[in-house]
Amino acid sequence: PDAARAAELRAECGRGFEGIVRRLWPRLEAVVVGTAHGAERLYCDALRQADCQGLPLYCPFYQAGGALLGVNLWPEEPAPRFLLCPDWAFYEFLPCPAEEEPRTVLLGELWEGREYGLVLTARTGEYRCRAGEVLRVAGFHKQCPVVEPVCRESQVLSVRGESISEEQFCRSLCRAVGMWPGARLVDYVCVESGLLGASSGACAPHYQVFVELQGLRDLSEGQRYKLDQCLQEDVPVYKSFRFKGSIGPLRLHLVGAGAFARLREALGPPVPMPRVLREERLLQLIQSTVIS
Repeated sequence: PDAARAAELRAECGRGFEGIVRRLWPRLEAVVVGTAHGAERLYCDALRQADCQGLPLYCPFYQAGGALLGVNLWPEEPAPRFLLCPDWAFYEFLPCPAEEEPRTVLLGELWEGREYGLVLTARTGEYRCRAGEVLRVAGFHKQCPVVEPVCRESQVLSVRGESISEEQFCRSLCRAVGMWPGARLVDYVCVESGLLGASSGACAPHYQVFVELQGLRDLSEGQRYKLDQCLQEDVPVYKSFRFKGSIGPLRLHLVGAGAFARLREALGPPVPMPRVLREERLLQLIQSTVIS
């Protein structure tokens, strides 16, 4: 009903969408996001580079297992870390890597710099479960631990027991994309070749990676190999298996624009975007969009 504002919005959109958020709302001070760690940083980086240029992104809360667990007291820092609130749930932690006879430790027994798997007893129903989250203790605020989410336990690549986390794989992929002139990573998933069955060929188990790029429509074989090279440099155990031939060369596929938007629609809003595909129906959806 506000014709003047409508005309203003139309004019700003006509100028393009670079920095449009601040142009539309000049007094906006921050953009609140639900999550900003792990591979979800891809979306945060895309917002910073385009729509939200010049605005800080703030992730205020940490949630897992359907429960609210921590709060971010440092909004000015780009990487979120969260103060665990002792009275919001009952926390237990399994040290990583896993011990032969795992024993949970409590909040007062955590060590700074170490990683732990989260075991949670939430107040809603008082059930006890492994939340599937790995946390790194970044320090302490008074006597309460401050944690950084590292990865999800289920999102691990392991064709030979190498256990590469989604966080590590994402870092290697982003580094490889930086070596492809003009390319910007929009989204990706990775599949262990065993999920493809006979279609993966008679070769050693390997990773099949599907990426959506902006600014680049094709990659040479040399450019495709950059990802495998970066992964070997970043993960010694992967390099060892590649050297011995136990893991075959990584295979990289480019998908069409909007492929991952369709994948998210297939998953439905409540389900987080998987980085390691383990369902055949989702794999078929992505394979149908491969362009090279």
